[in-house]
Amino acid sequence: MKSLAAALTAMLVALPLPVSAQDNPVVVELFTSQGCSSCPPADALLKRISKRDDVIALALHVDYWDYIGWKDEYADPAHTRRQKAYAHVASRKMIYTPQMIVNGQDDLVGAKAIELVDLIMSHKGQPDQARVTARRDGRNLKISLRPVADALKGPFDIHLVQYDPLRKAHITRGENAGRDLNYVNVVDSWTVVGQWDGTGPYEVSATLGGDLPAVVLVQSAGHGPMVAASRAE
Repeated sequence: MKSLAAALTAMLVALPLPVSAQDNPVVVELFTSQGCSSCPPADALLKRISKRDDVIALALHVDYWDYIGWKDEYADPAHTRRQKAYAHVASRKMIYTPQMIVNGQDDLVGAKAIELVDLIMSHKGQPDQARVTARRDGRNLKISLRPVADALKGPFDIHLVQYDPLRKAHITRGENAGRDLNYVNVVDSWTVVGQWDGTGPYEVSATLGGDLPAVVLVQSAGHGPMVAASRAE
């Protein structure tokens, strides 16, 4: 089963893409922790998926495992709150790591490669509802949105996320003691820069907090589905 999962994941990374597939990348959020012994395989899976042009892969380190002997240096309480909000919307009574959320809608155990492949392909096959572009000029960002689907119902939150492509950690205590681990696309900042009603074209400007890469996510208000996403270029 593990070899099949690895083969499917490798296939997903290697498949050529039509140009249109990159217009609205599938957003994969991984809730992870340096203090979780089950997380490294999910972190590795996110690294492989992050190579896809049609996937925006983000690692959100949570803080609720810090008490078991190792404080995650990349954790942010805001990430825990976001994960709890997803659980509330889905009527789940618990949160856990590693957990992946795909396009704000579907959740899965973060190391399940076959299920992740299926979800990404399923979301890629759905018709676009909106388009967003993000044009970067130094630290200034111009975000433009337009609806594609008829009767698109808002409101939608416009999220600006900056992330570090690679961070490393030498862990000396806790469940992963003695391990040197690499983490990709670690979320450094996450802000809501506007709200869109979805009825027509919309533009908003934002200021980036630094030189790190950035993405813009358009999500139904209240932690609903993602309707558009783009890298800032």
